[in-house]
Amino acid sequence: MDYYSIINQFIGATWYFILIIVLVIIIKSSWFKGITGEFMVNILARMFLDKHVYHLIKNVTLPTENGTTQIDHIIVSIYGVFVVETKNMKGWIFGDPDQQTWTQKIYKHSTKFQNPLHQNYKHVKTLEFLLGLNDQQVHSLVVFVGDSTFKTEMPEKVTYGRGYVRFIKSKRQPVLSETEVDSILSKIGAGMLTRSFKTNREHVKHVNHIVNEKKKENMCPKCGSPMVLRETKNGQNAGKQFLGCSRYPKCKGVLNIT
Repeated sequence: MDYYSIINQFIGATWYFILIIVLVIIIKSSWFKGITGEFMVNILARMFLDKHVYHLIKNVTLPTENGTTQIDHIIVSIYGVFVVETKNMKGWIFGDPDQQTWTQKIYKHSTKFQNPLHQNYKHVKTLEFLLGLNDQQVHSLVVFVGDSTFKTEMPEKVTYGRGYVRFIKSKRQPVLSETEVDSILSKIGAGMLTRSFKTNREHVKHVNHIVNEKKKENMCPKCGSPMVLRETKNGQNAGKQFLGCSRYPKCKGVLNIT
């Protein structure tokens, strides 16, 4: 019996199996979904927007007062600067422009995620400040790609795939001159951080820090568990809202809402 041949076949099969597992993990990762979504938006822009009128800049990281902000796509034209946030998601999407978080529902499983309009608000304001523009010259736009369905009414600036091209083309009133467009492109090119693994890693680190700090704000001061919104039922404070520990009655930690 050729044991070396058997061992080599086994090793070959094992590495093939490991490679498949790694590929599945990568494909299912949020990083890959983000890259795929951004790629689809890039393709749609290049196919349906005149490159001589609409200038696409992708994956822009800009410095801010307390770190960085990362923008998926910026499209500059005489009709304004379009700031595009991409979401590659599936399932039912529930949300309201004023809510802090929206909901993704796949069968019976629900997941909360940050309101992308609020997420894009910082991007818009950063660009307005850096470029000296007003809110009539900068347009916020959220694009969902993937097999998702809106189950609540969305504003026109939240759309699916090619719908974002229609939104951009619907703006027909020039708000910038050709000279201003050239100046904006130069300013963004000069102000954005170099695209690199280090730049992305530092931005992710900054975002994680912000998320962790926000989590701490709503943690129970006694046991560290999440706090939930409650309302006083009786007494002189009846109707007053406060944050109470989710482990109540085992833990009676309270935070007042100011």
